[in-house]
Amino acid sequence: MNVMEHLTKIKVPIILCVNKIDNLNTKDEILPYLENLGEKFQANEVFPLSAFKKNHTNGLRKLILKHLPQQEALFESDYVTDRSQRFVIAEFIREKLMRNLSNELPYDLTVEIEKFDLDGQMYRIAARIFVEKPSQKSIVIGDKGKMLKQIGEESRISIEGYLESKVFLELWVKVRQGWSNNKRALASLGYD
Repeated sequence: MNVMEHLTKIKVPIILCVNKIDNLNTKDEILPYLENLGEKFQANEVFPLSAFKKNHTNGLRKLILKHLPQQEALFESDYVTDRSQRFVIAEFIREKLMRNLSNELPYDLTVEIEKFDLDGQMYRIAARIFVEKPSQKSIVIGDKGKMLKQIGEESRISIEGYLESKVFLELWVKVRQGWSNNKRALASLGYD
């Protein structure tokens, strides 16, 4: 079903946000278009902006807040996620893998945190990177371990920022064929 069709059937405020208005020569060009869209999709608000130039993004934030219902907070003010620290740290490492290897490696790899200990003022973290094939393992490790070292350094910096503490990070790469198709393996890695 088309998203806009779905929106016309539900009973919530609709804010229609039109981006890239910085590409127009004059505002007069867009006014009839915005009016037509607002009527067509029964939008409560039509909001033009330029996300690239960040024009009016604060105004959009205020508009969204205006339409949100008031209620008690669902989480404590210092919560940033409902996932465990282990899961978040594994995702930091996985992100660095994707950023560095997206051209060579398909997305069938994951990270499992095996050790997560606070030793005085430093976290000692050991993580295992699982790939599907032996050829993928050599790609992750790289020539003389250079790629794995780079991923480890970038991951450590992100993790230190997240934990606000020094981190000693160890990474290993292991082949586990079929992990991405195994429901129990996925659940053990935090993917429900």
